[in-house]
Amino acid sequence: MVARLVLILGDQLSPGLSALRAADRARDLVVMAEVMAEASHVRHHPKKLAFTFAAMRKFAARLAAAGWRVAYTRLDDPGNTQSIPGELLRRAAAEGAHQVLATEPGDWRLIAALSDLPLALRQLPDDRFIASHAEFDAWAAGRKSLRMEYFYREMRRKTGLLMEGGAPAGGKWNYDAENRKPAAPDLFRHGPLRFDPDDIVQEVLTLVETRFADNFGQLRPFWFATDADQAEAALAHFLTTALPGFGDTQDAMLTGDRFLNHAFLSPYLNAGLLDPLDICRRAEAEYRAGRAPLNAVEGFIRQILGWREFVRGIYFREGPGYPTRNALTHTRPLPPLYWGGGTQMNCIAQAIAQTREDAYAHHIQRLMLTGNFALLAGIDPGALHEWYLAVYADAHEWVEVPNTIGMSQFADGGIVASKPYVSSGAYIDRMSDYCRSCQYDVRQKTGKGACPFNLLYWHFLDRHRDRFAANPRMGPIYRNWDRMPPDRRATILAEAQGLLDRLDAGGTV
Repeated sequence: MVARLVLILGDQLSPGLSALRAADRARDLVVMAEVMAEASHVRHHPKKLAFTFAAMRKFAARLAAAGWRVAYTRLDDPGNTQSIPGELLRRAAAEGAHQVLATEPGDWRLIAALSDLPLALRQLPDDRFIASHAEFDAWAAGRKSLRMEYFYREMRRKTGLLMEGGAPAGGKWNYDAENRKPAAPDLFRHGPLRFDPDDIVQEVLTLVETRFADNFGQLRPFWFATDADQAEAALAHFLTTALPGFGDTQDAMLTGDRFLNHAFLSPYLNAGLLDPLDICRRAEAEYRAGRAPLNAVEGFIRQILGWREFVRGIYFREGPGYPTRNALTHTRPLPPLYWGGGTQMNCIAQAIAQTREDAYAHHIQRLMLTGNFALLAGIDPGALHEWYLAVYADAHEWVEVPNTIGMSQFADGGIVASKPYVSSGAYIDRMSDYCRSCQYDVRQKTGKGACPFNLLYWHFLDRHRDRFAANPRMGPIYRNWDRMPPDRRATILAEAQGLLDRLDAGGTV
């Protein structure tokens, strides 16, 4: 019988992958490839590329050691066609194969590319997730609005996580109100577990330095986990050292402490090195054993069981056109400050520096700093989407697009969020210490030195009044705007427009 090709992508590094389960270890050929089409369709952060290539190489070696036949193409191999379809066709010709087994990619672009292959494609569901497409669509059918909180409750009931019979542990589904405290410096925070590069990683680092020298981001020092054993160690380290304090300050931002009690597990989880349900059960066990409080464990589990599963459901339900949505018709180009071009806003400077150096920023830094500024300034959501996809090590399209197009930019018109996530500088000041060292004065609403978030906040609301004034959650905000004296409103709008004009002219904001 002729061998089949078994495609494994860079975010499918799981031994229990559906394509591997359907394959014949003795006969079929596993195909893995580092290709420029995937490495360059956005300008990926060098750390993201190095993590992906190193993890792929180690996973391929693990499969080979387990008895699989593996055809692995390195980026600099002479025969590399530099695309996934090209590599499948090359291997098919060499093997005499006519069929491809694949687990569904998390990217509509790749799904289309595989569908166009002149080979028989058997595409299997990606059942590493807790909710299938059918489950999510059945939950969503007939609902006027899709809100994560209600989907999350269904996932809790399905899995039994943090449940006491039919009721949620502690009597509440959600402890988010307890998880919005500012953070204070703490020399005893451990941060994520770091790993010294081994020979495989060092070889990849040299490759990335050579091929992607002009990409935004700092490659070294490189300390990510790059195999399942290291990812497991990183998980165990988080559960022991950081989960107990995760909840209280999960929305906080602190100069000099980039990770606080965040897990930094999402790159490993999204690449397939960790299993989502296992992570959740391990976190629950910490609560049951009395080693972590309920608000911390519930908040952590909600990010995986609730939000991660929810946005995947949205991505596939909304279809291939979802990444191009632009409900607010924002068209301003992405300013150079996102690529390290400089800014006087300390909060943005902190987030960009962290992104450049670590390929990481936590969810509030993404949503309420870089995302909030982009939304207030009317930046093209497609450009911002490509930036997020490029610069973060955990960004894959299925998870990044709903977070950006939906949650962050309201570009889907309210499918993900019930209102736009915009704020003035007051929120940033409350949740961080960034404003203390800023050239702008967060308390100043107008005039020289006024915080740009204060000006742009009202400018955004004014220009989108027709859309949002009737929103029940935003009505009080518009009433506050209307109570301002007309000359004050005019001053705010004029100064905000001046700031936007300076942004458009390439000036520093």
